Amino acid sequence: MKISSQSFQNHAAIPGTFAFAIQDPKTHITLSSNQNPHLAWSDFPKETQSFALICHDPDVPSRGDDVNQEGKVVPASLPRVDFYHWVLVNIPAATQEIVAGSHSQGITAHGKSAQQTPVGTAGINDYTAWFKGDASMEGNYFGYDGPCPPWNDALLHHYVFTIYALNVPQVPLSGPFTGGDALQAIQAHIIDQASITGTYSLNPLVTA
Repeated sequence: MKISSQSFQNHAAIPGTFAFAIQDPKTHITLSSNQNPHLAWSDFPKETQSFALICHDPDVPSRGDDVNQEGKVVPASLPRVDFYHWVLVNIPAATQEIVAGSHSQGITAHGKSAQQTPVGTAGINDYTAWFKGDASMEGNYFGYDGPCPPWNDALLHHYVFTIYALNVPQVPLSGPFTGGDALQAIQAHIIDQASITGTYSLNPLVTA
C-alpha cells in the first residue's frame, strides 16, 4: 500500500499553509490558514471495504512546565507523548484521495463540528484537551487541525499521516471519539497500512 501528498514530501517540512500556527518574529507565533494537506493512496488490498486515516505527532512534551515560556527551552531530551491532529474513520472504499483544504480551512474557535466532515466519520483531535478551560477556544475539535508545536521546543516535530485499509465497511464509532478509541476499534480489521511523515517547528533555531 502507498500514500503520497502533493502538499509536502515524505520526511520534509510541512508548509505553514497546513499548520495551525506559523512563526512570527515579534510574538513568536501567529495563527495560520490551517488547511488539511492533500493525501492520496493506492495499491491497497482488493478486499478493502473502508479506510481510516490518523495523523499524530509523537514528539509532544510529556510535561508542560517550560512550554512557550520566555527565557526557557523545552529540552529535546524530555520524554514525549502522542498528540492526535486528525482522526477519520469510515472512509468509503471508493475514496482514494483527500483534496487539500477540503476538510479544514482556517481555525474554528471552539472546534469544527462532526457534520463539517465531507467524507467519513471524524473523531476529535487533541486540541480538544489542549484548549479545555480556555473560554475563547474550548470545545470539541472534530476533524483536522494542523501543527502548532511549542515555539521554544528544541526538538523537531514529526507528523505521521497513516492510512489504514480495513476489511469492514464501517466501525461503530460516533460522537467525540479519540485517536485511541479509533485505533482500538480498527485494530482487528487492519489488512494493510501506509504512512507519510512531515516535519514542522515554530522554533527559529530548529530546522524543519
